[in-house]
Amino acid sequence: MAWYRRLGSAGRLALVNSLILAVIIGVVVAVFIRNFTSSYQSVAATQIGVELRAFEHQAQRSHPANLEVFARNFLETYALGPGEVVVISLPHLATLSTPGSQVVVASPQIRPWIASAPATTQVRSLILGGRPTEVVAAPIRAGARTVGTFIATSDVSAFAAERAREVRVSLAEGIIALLAGALSTFLLLRRLLRKVGRITSTANAIGEGNLEERLGDQGSNDEVGQLARTFDSMLDRVASAMSSQRRLLSDVSHQLRTPLTAARGHLEVLGRGSVDDPVEVRETLNLVIDQIDHTRAVVDRLLMLGRAMEADFLDAHPVELRRLLIEVYETTSVLAPRHFLAPEAPDLVFEADVEKLRGALFNLLDNAIRATGEGDSVGIVAEVDWSRRMVRISVDDSGPGIPEGARQLVLERFSRPGARDRYGSGLGLAIVKAVAEAHGGWIEIGVAPAGGARVTMALPLSDDLAVDE
Repeated sequence: MAWYRRLGSAGRLALVNSLILAVIIGVVVAVFIRNFTSSYQSVAATQIGVELRAFEHQAQRSHPANLEVFARNFLETYALGPGEVVVISLPHLATLSTPGSQVVVASPQIRPWIASAPATTQVRSLILGGRPTEVVAAPIRAGARTVGTFIATSDVSAFAAERAREVRVSLAEGIIALLAGALSTFLLLRRLLRKVGRITSTANAIGEGNLEERLGDQGSNDEVGQLARTFDSMLDRVASAMSSQRRLLSDVSHQLRTPLTAARGHLEVLGRGSVDDPVEVRETLNLVIDQIDHTRAVVDRLLMLGRAMEADFLDAHPVELRRLLIEVYETTSVLAPRHFLAPEAPDLVFEADVEKLRGALFNLLDNAIRATGEGDSVGIVAEVDWSRRMVRISVDDSGPGIPEGARQLVLERFSRPGARDRYGSGLGLAIVKAVAEAHGGWIEIGVAPAGGARVTMALPLSDDLAVDE
């Protein structure tokens, strides 16, 4: 079977398809030949049956006293078609026939009918004198008695020649159809598999680390073209994810290096000095613990961002919006001397991950507290956009706000343009953005009515939500 493997995938598939086509075409040709043969045999039998019906009709009309004389007169006066022969056998009287009956009378298949009439009409396809012949043999009855046999034959050589021609034409057409089907299948499969081969080679190149490889336009809008576009789109996402991962690693290394370096420096200073001074030891420990706490907070938030990329990040359940906002308000309103405004929200139940949503709101409120001073206002507002089927949850403050040019930048990891405190990690808004996008929404930054920043999470509403109006 080495030759079969050398054909390649296109050749093997084309061969299998050709075998199937050959079987189908063979069955069709065989059925056609059988039907054609049955058709011309039926026509021939009908034609030679005309003589039998004419003989029976005249016999019933005249009621001959001398059957031999009647039969002789019938054969002399009845006009037969080309290639037709009639033999009337009257046992104990005579065997009468039309010209050319020698081959018929001498046939071993017909002689038994001449000697003894069959019980019923018989139709046979025989070879007489080397020619295909249709034969009809019927008993001649006088009252209840069988008195002889009427035999009519018809030379169907012309039909046989026509059948042979039709067979040749059918076989030629079948072979042409088979070759055309095999060739077209091979060409189409080879073209298709070449595209698949390019996808395979591109995948191999990507597996070796070349993430810039792309299939490009395949020049078609069929399934292969769609596969190529989907493949390229997937590669774009993979490359983007890899680039984001590299940036994340770079950012993480930079962010963690600073507190670790600071903690190490303080410990080294303490080691070079006197460890007997409890005040200096306590100050150094407080500084190191502060740096470790900052590092742990950064790591926890990075883990949250990493989890946001997983498919099972959300655990969505029905959430009562107003109750959630009141809980968040009551928890955060005691954290700092700010003028916290009671939340404004409709009675709405929608699908969301309540823990992730609560954490995102805490991040927004923490940012608002850090951006404001004593006596400034901080509030939560929720609105429903029925036209777009979205719920918009906003945190407002009366602080300095976020300049329009920095609004996209503050959503990036570790980005803190214009931050008023030095303790933030630059991950709060990135986590809020990840939570909103995991729910199928987004985050917006604008201006609050009090002049400060308004940061909004826009979340989609399901079709089966419950609303109390």
